[in-house]
Amino acid sequence: MKSPSGQRRSSPRASVQGHSYGANTPDSPSLNGILITWGDRLFYPGNCIVQVRPQPKLGASGAHQRANAIRQRIEATVVRRAPQVMVKVTGGGRSMAAIAAHFRYISKNGRLEIEDQRGETLQGKDSLHHLADEWRMGGARIPDDAEPGQRREAFNIMLSMPRGTDPLIVQRAAREFAQAELADHKYVMVLHDHQANPHVHISVRAVSRLGKRLNPRKNDLHRWRETFAEKLRGYGVEAEATRQTTRGQHRQPDTLWRLKAREEGRMRRAPSTKQSGPQNHPARKAAVDAWVQIGLALAKSGEAADRQLAGHVARFVKEITATQPGQAAAPQRSPSPSEPTVQHPSQSPGLQPNLQPKPPQRDIGPNR
Repeated sequence: MKSPSGQRRSSPRASVQGHSYGANTPDSPSLNGILITWGDRLFYPGNCIVQVRPQPKLGASGAHQRANAIRQRIEATVVRRAPQVMVKVTGGGRSMAAIAAHFRYISKNGRLEIEDQRGETLQGKDSLHHLADEWRMGGARIPDDAEPGQRREAFNIMLSMPRGTDPLIVQRAAREFAQAELADHKYVMVLHDHQANPHVHISVRAVSRLGKRLNPRKNDLHRWRETFAEKLRGYGVEAEATRQTTRGQHRQPDTLWRLKAREEGRMRRAPSTKQSGPQNHPARKAAVDAWVQIGLALAKSGEAADRQLAGHVARFVKEITATQPGQAAAPQRSPSPSEPTVQHPSQSPGLQPNLQPKPPQRDIGPNR
């Protein structure tokens, strides 16, 4: 930047965790390239498809579109705090008796309408019997009773959104999700809108009509969340499928033996938390580093909107790094458009160099 006298003057700089924020320099890497590199690590980590072909290099227009998509994901995560979709495998039947029991459960014993993969609807107890017979003999026969160690013949999936989402839109998005991700499989789906969170239960036959067996893994579940969120956004519903580590969270569930020991009163001592906490988890550290790099790149942009987004990223980094192990971060929604916004990273209160955790304050409100 040049002064009116024609001499170059240094741009204001600030820092987060020792990383300097400042104006762009001629030899800085491409902003689009940085956003794509680090944004993919945050929002699209790992390969969800086995043996995927190498992707061609993006041209200038393709890189620009990809970078803008990353910007939208960043804004949804750190500014708007968009609702997160939930896709969960709740179990599965190993026999026709277990599968039929799940049909009765999700349909409330035939009172709720069931929709199959053809879009046909069923209702009533008699329809449940016909549906069970169709699944039993349609394809490889499913035994009535399961033998010890027998693999699952069906998987139970639940797709859910927070309270306030239109249940019919959740149902439409779930229908499109199943058509995209469960093609060639028999499945049925039922909408539950009588509870706080509207959700759809899907029961899918494990073996497709082509003989391919469904075996959902962690990456498959993440892809399913991405697909469900995409279908919801197609109906104008704000939804995201961001991983916990990307949001600065890390929950380590207790092992099954520990849960049973605690229930039976056999747990002699609480598990030690000295070795590693949420902040020391490698995936969480990698996510924080990616956020810092994205913030650095945005702060060097010549666009005011990018520099403003850098301020939001810096506040988000400060928020998630100030969380003590064992405590949940209290999300703070970024200022609304009517409130004063940050025009330059050096003016942002979230870009201060001191990110040491502050002493916990007394919270008189409900736990979040």
